[in-house]
Amino acid sequence: MVDELKFANEIMTDAVDFSFGELLNLHRDAEIIIRPEYQRLFRWSNEQRSRLIESVLLRLPIPPIFLVENNSNVLELIDGLQRTSSVLQFLDHEAIEQPELILTGCDIIKSLNGLTYNTLSPVLKLKIKRTPIRAIIIRKTGDQFVKYEMFKRLNTGGSLLSPQEIRNCSSRMIEGGEQFYQILQELASYQSFSDAIGRLPETNKDQRGDEELVLRFFAVRNFKSGFKGNIEEWLNSYMEFILLKKSPFDAAEQKAHFRNVFDFIYNTFANGAFSRYNNHREPTGRLAPAYFEAVVGAVDLHLSELALIPSEMLRNRLIEAFKSVEFIESTGPGANSISKFNRRIDVISKHLLAHDNH
Repeated sequence: MVDELKFANEIMTDAVDFSFGELLNLHRDAEIIIRPEYQRLFRWSNEQRSRLIESVLLRLPIPPIFLVENNSNVLELIDGLQRTSSVLQFLDHEAIEQPELILTGCDIIKSLNGLTYNTLSPVLKLKIKRTPIRAIIIRKTGDQFVKYEMFKRLNTGGSLLSPQEIRNCSSRMIEGGEQFYQILQELASYQSFSDAIGRLPETNKDQRGDEELVLRFFAVRNFKSGFKGNIEEWLNSYMEFILLKKSPFDAAEQKAHFRNVFDFIYNTFANGAFSRYNNHREPTGRLAPAYFEAVVGAVDLHLSELALIPSEMLRNRLIEAFKSVEFIESTGPGANSISKFNRRIDVISKHLLAHDNH
């Protein structure tokens, strides 16, 4: 029999209608955090932001926002960042440390183009400030894992969060999750790591791709057995294992090892450890995730042995490994199968540890 009472008590939420003026005041009073550190602020263009203002004035429906109550009873915006910050930027750009929003691209009320909040009529100013938006507040009481799953499944309008931003946000629902996220953030800023992944595109970094690579390193090191062929599910599962304490994670030991591995990788390969090489034996193109897994997997397993081999020799061996038929086949079609995942780590290990004279 279904335990209906259990379902009713699993999660505590409230639905509240805030006006945009109220949200601005709550933000000014630090009672709502609209820019959590685990998300970037803006991805919307000025045209997208402007058309939202136009929609507000037209009284078009706006999707709800989601807030979570933290341990200090402060509300953190976890979904709806683009919508909320766009309107608040228009109302008071200094409050969210953004440039003044000049409306552009409005195609229904074209007379709005070129206007700012200060140049609107008093009637339109009040209309925006008094427009309500539905806010779903997830209270700090309730089952942690259900809250975690609830946020993970949120998928509302606007610019969607990246997989890592979703992990970062949802981890806040579980006790200790914030501390684990801080580890990812701290290590993503570690100089050797940051330099070694220098070929990661800025657009990926804006979506927390650097933090995802930190998580991917630990998954390669500690959770190969959990890899089933889908990278996103693998990383989600590993993070959940850590947060729910199904898998041990000695933070001090793991962080120290991470630093040792990336000190070695950057000192040996610079920013060419995870990318293809051209005919002049120079690294080219962006960071390739499959190359990242292969190299960090091999170095993690054999760091002490590799440290005895001259750097120039290791660089040459890595280039030859990347060019090998075995490696190319393991990174081609079907690269996310478990067999090819393990194979590319083995190929890099074999080439780097080649038993010739050195």
